[in-house]
Amino acid sequence: MAAPHQNAFYGKGGIDKSTTKIVSAAEAASIIRSGDTVAFSGFVGIGTPEAAICALENRFRETGEPRDLTLVFAAAPGDGEDKGLNRLAHDGLVKRLIGGHFKLVKKLAQLAVSGKCEAYNLPLGIISHLFREIAGGKPGLISKVGLRTFVDPRNGGGKINSNTTEDLVELMEIQGKDGLLYKTFSIDVAVLRGTTADPSGNVTMEKEAVTLDNLSLAMATKASKGIVIVQVEGIAAADSLNPRDVKIPGHLVDYVVVAEPEHHMQTYATQYNGAFSGEFRAPPDRAASMELNERKIIARRCAFELRTGDVVNLGIGMPEGIAAVAAEEKIIDLVKLTTESGTIGGTPQTGMDFGAAKNPESIIDQNQMFDLIDGGGLSFACLSFAQVDAQCNVNASRFGGSLAGAGGFINISQNTRRVVFCGTFTDKGRAKFIKEVEQITFSGEIARETHQSVLYVTERCVFSLIPEGLELIEVAPGIDIERDILAHMEFLPIIREAREMPAVIFTDGPMNLDKLLLEWPQTPSDAS
Repeated sequence: MAAPHQNAFYGKGGIDKSTTKIVSAAEAASIIRSGDTVAFSGFVGIGTPEAAICALENRFRETGEPRDLTLVFAAAPGDGEDKGLNRLAHDGLVKRLIGGHFKLVKKLAQLAVSGKCEAYNLPLGIISHLFREIAGGKPGLISKVGLRTFVDPRNGGGKINSNTTEDLVELMEIQGKDGLLYKTFSIDVAVLRGTTADPSGNVTMEKEAVTLDNLSLAMATKASKGIVIVQVEGIAAADSLNPRDVKIPGHLVDYVVVAEPEHHMQTYATQYNGAFSGEFRAPPDRAASMELNERKIIARRCAFELRTGDVVNLGIGMPEGIAAVAAEEKIIDLVKLTTESGTIGGTPQTGMDFGAAKNPESIIDQNQMFDLIDGGGLSFACLSFAQVDAQCNVNASRFGGSLAGAGGFINISQNTRRVVFCGTFTDKGRAKFIKEVEQITFSGEIARETHQSVLYVTERCVFSLIPEGLELIEVAPGIDIERDILAHMEFLPIIREAREMPAVIFTDGPMNLDKLLLEWPQTPSDAS
């Protein structure tokens, strides 16, 4: 960590904070020094301070500074190509990464996997909560999240490569049970995003699709005696902002950058949609039917697990299709869909809009959403899998040389009563049901101990986690168990009386799931 920042006359030419907090993106980038720990807001393209990140990259390209930065991010502020933190993946600029999700910051992931920098992958919810602990001056965060996964110190402690040696996670005993201590750290600079600022630095977020951890990050940085930079789209007159709309109080903000519209899109796919931020309610989506393919078949079978009144989280990728199926089947209003970014209700969006919801009922901070998740507030979750093994462990974070990162997967899968993991049965002919996963993102052992309800859904068959292991419980019509399933697995599942998957899943037209959902009785395991 660098020495504490001073609060005025920093950067090229000096910035006198006594006269203004409004600076150019280049001036803001000049404040960051070599060796700093810099934390960024952003969830894919939502809340990602693109203008400030661009300016930081330009400064490094032109001057070779700053160098040896530690970059901290909870979600993945990037588009999987060249935007967001992908811009900062330059040799010499980055010394250490502490991130929750890496799939959309692929260039940073490549640095991490290659060993060109130190790197840690911690659960998204843990990083989100660590910001609060840093803000409160706490030495660390105690949690059960991550036990017996790759984050557990007994399995690597979240370290991504052999050059990463410092232990950020410790195993400890709490009231006779195992727990994990995630250590806090100082933040020298936070680079955040809002919508409007006034001359005093008060920041609102009325056009942002989610509020993320901006307030916690600002407080954490000030507790570390650091500098807070906030990118906005406009400046309001002094004393004109409604205090209830102010999400970051001005005394926590050192510098404000006004971005051009192209660097302040609401998401990477949408310049602005008021239905994402609650400015207005859009008409319900016309239920455009998905093409009947493997993706839709899997989403349909997963949708059969929904129950009226469920509070639901759908992961990125394959599970996104469940929201489309729910709209098509007219059951979207019978369940409450959420995203870990903080939206509750409405229709979660997909692709580069992921993290936003159309017509949400409420938008809470990301760390508050993980309080809900970690406290068992979800009744159902559907998440993607890359690998499953004979012990029912799931790998969704690192496989085949690719670093996706855990994101919210560990928090969600470990703390939700009913979980469905979904994916295609094979990956371009390669087995996904293997003897031992490359990395444990979900512990089958803990699931058995806690009597968690867990299914594994593919287009060919469905498996269930039982005390004895992985049981084959359903087979798609026309599928031969020996030829089409067992021949493509590296271990033998338990087989007793596998039934046929519902035939309606494989046919065009509605499944009438709305009627079925209302007819299904609620079981004790479904009750909240």
